Amino acid sequence: MNLLIIGGTTFLGPALVAEALTRGHLVTLFNRGLSSPAPIAGVEQITGDRETDLQRLAGRSWDAVIDTCGYLPRLVKLSAQALSESAGHYTFISTLSVYPPQGAANRAETAELLTLADPSVADVTDATYGPLKVLCEAQAQAAFPDSSLIIRPGLIVGPRDPTNRFTYWVTRAARGGTAIAPPAQQPVQFVDVRDLAGFTLRRIEARATGIYNVTGPAGRLNFGHLLAWVKQALASDVQWRQVSDDFLRANEVGEFMELPLWLSGTLAESFMTFSIDKAIGAGLTFRPIAETVRDTYDWAATLPGDWPKPAGLPLEKEAELLAAISA
Repeated sequence: MNLLIIGGTTFLGPALVAEALTRGHLVTLFNRGLSSPAPIAGVEQITGDRETDLQRLAGRSWDAVIDTCGYLPRLVKLSAQALSESAGHYTFISTLSVYPPQGAANRAETAELLTLADPSVADVTDATYGPLKVLCEAQAQAAFPDSSLIIRPGLIVGPRDPTNRFTYWVTRAARGGTAIAPPAQQPVQFVDVRDLAGFTLRRIEARATGIYNVTGPAGRLNFGHLLAWVKQALASDVQWRQVSDDFLRANEVGEFMELPLWLSGTLAESFMTFSIDKAIGAGLTFRPIAETVRDTYDWAATLPGDWPKPAGLPLEKEAELLAAISA
């Protein structure tokens, strides 16, 4: 297949490129050339902005397009309409954040979606990110009514993850000692970026359409299980000190980002238990968690000590929390 990837240079993008090349596809990237301007062997690069430079794609044709970086419906509309006559299939990478944070457990693809009171909003914030993605999905489907694929990933983890959310637990375990952790029974869902890329490419090869929730693992996983896997995979001597939601809230610990992946109360049961039955039925598979942990650790070990970490509990605050427990 001849594939066009819009974006393609950060995290999921490189995983899609690697998977596509492994599967023998031709790959062209269209992006601004800012995140990772170095050429990739065997990959054509067209530099341009999806808002102003779509004419640089004129006169070309592709079997399929993968849109990895659509956040504003206006721009997705421009891209999808511009390619509607020159591409046979359009995949839009969306997010599980299209669903309200609070909802029933095991929500499937037909569950209620978020809406915006003002659909013309153009600022991507924590509040607008999800509903804007809903509108982006609609633009892709409108331009490719019979050949659009919507992928809604959950938390994406693994090598090259820029957020430090999953990576935090890997590197914290490697450091050893006593570490603060959320309640053991909190459910957790995530998908290795390489498993997500593989599933996406297989669905494109099958000319699949429709919507898929894509997260994991196949069965229910809680924080206690996850941290045991992390410790075992790294042969670490870390001692996880799992504390209650009440303790974390009382000590003003921030959810999800400051203490990565922690969601208190019913929010975790709602947002970490999505149904992925449809994707599993269509061939979604998962590598062992230990493999994801070790590969993430090996990648993180190559980074400079001062690399930006959007998520993570500062060492000083963790020490204060441990002292508060002792007191």
